[in-house]
Amino acid sequence: MMHIFGIALLSVGIQGFIFPQGSPRESLVVRHLDASTVAIPVAGLVVGAATLLSPSDREKIDDKKEVESYFNGETGFGRWNKIYSDTDDVNGVQKDIRVGHQQTIDKVLEWIDTEKVSGSWCDLGCGVGSLAIPVAQRGAQVYASDISAAMVTETMQRATDAGISLKSCETSDMENVDGSYDTVSCIDVMIHYPTDTMVNLVNKLTSLTNDRLFVSFAPNTPQLSILKAIGGLFPGPSKTTRAYLHKEDDVEKALNDQGFIVKRRHLTSTNFYFSLLFEAVPAPSA
Repeated sequence: MMHIFGIALLSVGIQGFIFPQGSPRESLVVRHLDASTVAIPVAGLVVGAATLLSPSDREKIDDKKEVESYFNGETGFGRWNKIYSDTDDVNGVQKDIRVGHQQTIDKVLEWIDTEKVSGSWCDLGCGVGSLAIPVAQRGAQVYASDISAAMVTETMQRATDAGISLKSCETSDMENVDGSYDTVSCIDVMIHYPTDTMVNLVNKLTSLTNDRLFVSFAPNTPQLSILKAIGGLFPGPSKTTRAYLHKEDDVEKALNDQGFIVKRRHLTSTNFYFSLLFEAVPAPSA
C-alpha cells in the first residue's frame, strides 16, 4: 500500500545542522507517530514510520505478514486513512506527510498529463486509491490491488463516491499479481522491503509491463545513516511495520538489470516526507 515515512527533529538546532534550509532532505528508518503524538522530550528527536533494525532482528521478521496485519488493523488503517483524506483530525506531522505524499502523486499525474492517458494501468499497493482514481478519471483502465483488505475496501468506496469505475480492485500481495499492462505503478511501497527483496520486487514490476513503470522509494544517504544511529538509541515498543532505505544506485541497477532505464526522476522533500520517484521505460534496442 502507499505508505510514507518521516522524521520529526523537534530540536530546530539539530534539524538546521543536518538539513540546512533549502537543501534536499532524505529519509530515515523510523517509527510511526501516533495521531496524538506531537513531541517527546528525548534529545529533541521523534522518529516516525518504522523500527530500526539490526541484521539479527531482520532474520526474525516476516515483513509481508507484518505489513498486512498492520494495515488491516484499526491503528494502522485508521491512521493512514485519515492522513490520505481531507479530515482535520490529524496533527501537524501527519498533515505535512499528507502534503508530501500528494506531491508525489501530483508529479506522476503531471508527467502523464503531457500525453493522452489510455490503455491498461496496474497500480500495486494502491492504498486508498490516491493514484488509481485520478488515473482512471483520465481514461486509463485501472487494475488496482493492495495487500490490505481494508485499503481495498476504502479504494472501492472512494471510487464509487467519485463516480469512477475501476476495472478491478482486489486484495492481493504483489507476488500473486499477473498479466501484462501498459503502465505499472508502485508508489511508496518499497519502504517495506529490504534490499534483497527490493530487487525481487523490481523484477516483478518490470515483468508486468513492456511500456513504463512508476516506482517511488525512501532514498538512503550517509547523513541519514547517522540519524539512524541516533534513532537507534530510542527503540521504544514496536507497533508498526518496518521501514527500509534504498540507495538510488541500487534501485536503478535493479531496473537496468531487467532492461529498463530511468527516464525521469524526482525527489519530493517536505519536513517529514521524503520520497524519490522514478519513471522507468524499456531501454532502446542496440
